[in-house]
Amino acid sequence: MIPGTTTSSVAPGSNAELAESIVAHEWSQFQRVNNEGGPASCQSNWPVFHQMRLSQFLAWPRDLLTSYAHDLEAAERSGRNLLTEKYARMMESTVPDEFHRSIEPYIPKISAARQARQERIIVMQLGWAQDFMQRYRALGASMRTLRSADDTAETTSFESYLRGELGTYSEATLALYESMMQRLIERGSNLTESIVLNTMRMAGYSTLQEAEQALEQGDRS
Repeated sequence: MIPGTTTSSVAPGSNAELAESIVAHEWSQFQRVNNEGGPASCQSNWPVFHQMRLSQFLAWPRDLLTSYAHDLEAAERSGRNLLTEKYARMMESTVPDEFHRSIEPYIPKISAARQARQERIIVMQLGWAQDFMQRYRALGASMRTLRSADDTAETTSFESYLRGELGTYSEATLALYESMMQRLIERGSNLTESIVLNTMRMAGYSTLQEAEQALEQGDRS
């Protein structure tokens, strides 16, 4: 698969097609993220970027996908780069001194009310991630560390990554994200499980149990 294109098996007008277009747009912005010391290795790894981001977006409903696609388009029109802002916001936890000195003054401020909304989402998703990692220990061991308390200059936790990403969403997108979360809670669903299942299917596994067993066997060999 070539960056910026969709697979021929994706149905026109489907959620999958929209998700693919979002990943391609994000990749374009990701290529323009300035990294100290030159481009990071992940900026040339389209297959991993595609798999990780598509796994997330395939778990989203249509209205949320559409709203986030509009966010990316609006950012382009205004000269913003949402991927740059996402990684910049993560630095508040990974390299706080540099963040407050060199980054915070140049990115949009987030109100206290908005921060509270984001933190409620983060608490819920941390609970889902922790539950998943306890049930699928081999798969969980390959995931990011969970808590911002474990961040370093080289390692970003699930919590900090999510906080950085939520901070780039428009008000409309965040509201739709909150609605998705509420529906998942009502159904007893786990967003982490849905996303990891998408990832494993793209890696060739049919179920999480199959992927878990393969990893366990690999660890024992």
